[in-house]
Amino acid sequence: MFDLSAVGIAWGSLLMLVLLIGLLLTGMQLAFVTGLVALLFTMGWFGVDAMPLITSRMYSFASGYVFLAVPMFVMMAALLDRSGIARDLFDAMRRVARRLRGGVAVQTLVVAVILASMSGVIGGETVLLGILALPQMLRLGYDRRLAIGTTCAGGALGTMMPPSIVLIIYGMTASVSIGDLFKAAFLPAAILAALYMAYVLVRCHLNPALAPLPSDDELAGDDGRRIRYGRALAFPALTVAMVLGSIYTGVASVTEASALGVVGIMISALVRGELNWAMIRDSARATLQTCGMIIWIGLGASALVGVYNLMGGIDFVESVILSLSNGHAMVTVLIMMVILLVLGMFLDWVGVALLTMPIFVPIINNLGLDPVWFGVVFCLNMQVSFLSPPFGPAAFYLKSVAPADISLGEIFRSLVPFILLQILALALVLGFPQLALWWR
Repeated sequence: MFDLSAVGIAWGSLLMLVLLIGLLLTGMQLAFVTGLVALLFTMGWFGVDAMPLITSRMYSFASGYVFLAVPMFVMMAALLDRSGIARDLFDAMRRVARRLRGGVAVQTLVVAVILASMSGVIGGETVLLGILALPQMLRLGYDRRLAIGTTCAGGALGTMMPPSIVLIIYGMTASVSIGDLFKAAFLPAAILAALYMAYVLVRCHLNPALAPLPSDDELAGDDGRRIRYGRALAFPALTVAMVLGSIYTGVASVTEASALGVVGIMISALVRGELNWAMIRDSARATLQTCGMIIWIGLGASALVGVYNLMGGIDFVESVILSLSNGHAMVTVLIMMVILLVLGMFLDWVGVALLTMPIFVPIINNLGLDPVWFGVVFCLNMQVSFLSPPFGPAAFYLKSVAPADISLGEIFRSLVPFILLQILALALVLGFPQLALWWR
């Protein structure tokens, strides 16, 4: 076999990148692309004797104890999707916001924050809001782009709001306390949600035609509708308190809190009379599908990063980035942000995290920067990627339930102001790290 090590690390890195892009363009799944490239470079650079080193790295990823939290939080989201908790919560919040111009859009964002605090997964949340909130705003005469952008951006808040799955994966790859990451992400996530709400209120104040107030007949209809506020608000509040409260107070670890969350959702569904075997079966099946995807990508990425590390790739990347930044820490971080933004436009966030964080985090540590702060910055970056074309997943989730006359292009155009707000929030956390480290 050809000795790849003869080409050197610079040309080897370029060859690896070209192979990755070329195979992805064929339509092959990312997990299999990374695994195949890792196999080729292991055999070509080191020979068959290096295979146990790579397989041991894959085993370490798959057997990580903290990884147990991922299927639990995904299960929470799946159960939430199939219960009426979110619908009752939305109906209750509508009564509060009905007399405020732009109130239904703001209420949608508030519900999005609550749902994000219950699950940490964006797919189901975006679909739920697309079913509940988007038709309501369109029926009331809201501007289409404002309604679409609010729904889609709000649904993606699960990326930032603890218990975010993105934070859990980052904590695993960076060997950082996930509890610390949850504390650090809380205030930036709240700031981002507040920016969304402020944008909606200011636009609706400047141009009232964007969000007409409900008519007297509609208000009377709402007044006549019997809503059980205790049932609508108590179960979400209890679940959030169980999950985040147990983590922040130190009563339970993230893994234990995730199991508490599943129990909380199941008890809520049972009390509401919604829990049945079909619901549990479908939720378990959806959880297996999502976690299977994450595990396969993780195995391939861990193998690829492992062989690249053995090749000396991490030292090479560090030297290149530091030479471009002349050793300035913040310039180095900005270069990383640009790389992550570009990768996030084309790759799934799981792949981006598992491919880049084992390389970037050691550089952050060597620069004396806080890896917990960098985790929040990374999460904000991935928040942008969830909305950005051409492959922003939140837009595709919304398109799956949006009215047929709403095109994917219109969804992406509607998201432009919210992407700019995300970049503003990212800039704030970059410029003022204490926003993420307030709890220390």
